[in-house]
Amino acid sequence: MTEIIDPSAWCNGGAGVSIYWGAAETALGAMLLATTDKGICRLSFDEDERVLKRRFPNATLLNGGGLFADLLYGAVQAIEQPKQMPTLPLDVGGTTFQQDVWRTLLQIPAGETRNYAEIAAAVGKPGAVRAAGAANGANHVAVLIPCHRVIRSDGGLGGYAYGLERKRRLLAWERGHGSLF
Repeated sequence: MTEIIDPSAWCNGGAGVSIYWGAAETALGAMLLATTDKGICRLSFDEDERVLKRRFPNATLLNGGGLFADLLYGAVQAIEQPKQMPTLPLDVGGTTFQQDVWRTLLQIPAGETRNYAEIAAAVGKPGAVRAAGAANGANHVAVLIPCHRVIRSDGGLGGYAYGLERKRRLLAWERGHGSLF
């Protein structure tokens, strides 16, 4: 299972950290991946180096290198074969509550969804539905922490940072009822 490790990149804008990055074309569109020596710190769609520089203004950004190639391959596999998600280290920062939500999201099997109320209850804070939604939206590594598997209590898709059509395609693909391509 993918594990969340203590963050390095997200402290002080990446001060003192080398971040290796690159982009790849995937079935979901252009994917940006950024990694530290500890693990993946950013997986996003439709972003580029300029956005990465804004997120990590104090880091040294390097194209590729390090463990980058293996992690890039793993990230693409996670998109294309979600039921056989590889184990990938994640270097993500967040509050204790956010990390509890993210760990809960990692427990949702591919092809299934949960609603925000279920996520809040699962982390022991049933009254914190909006906070669970905010934590879901603060996820730095799309797909790897499967925030797309969270829907509204009424069954609606809710939102998704990379567009509802991409979320629809991801969920259909994971359920075996659609194609990413």
